[in-house]
Amino acid sequence: MQEVYGVAAFRSRQQVLLLEAALRREGIPSRIVSTPREVSMGCGLSVRFRLEDTSAVIRALRYVNTGNLIGLYRVEYGGSGRPSLSAIPIR
Repeated sequence: MQEVYGVAAFRSRQQVLLLEAALRREGIPSRIVSTPREVSMGCGLSVRFRLEDTSAVIRALRYVNTGNLIGLYRVEYGGSGRPSLSAIPIR
């Protein structure tokens, strides 16, 4: 089964918690997950979100002014092996 979702990766756990709380307040489904191995730097935690909520996640990022963002990534996982990651541009 193929899973496709987004993650926001940070250098700071505090920033992960801030974004997840902001998304929760806005009613946007999200959860804290381990950062994919392919994102080699960071604190080890990321915020997972649905790709259809990307615009809302970007607005929340701007609102909470997270200076430690590594990036937003599209994750495709087929159930075995490593997931495929691609950067999501922040406009």
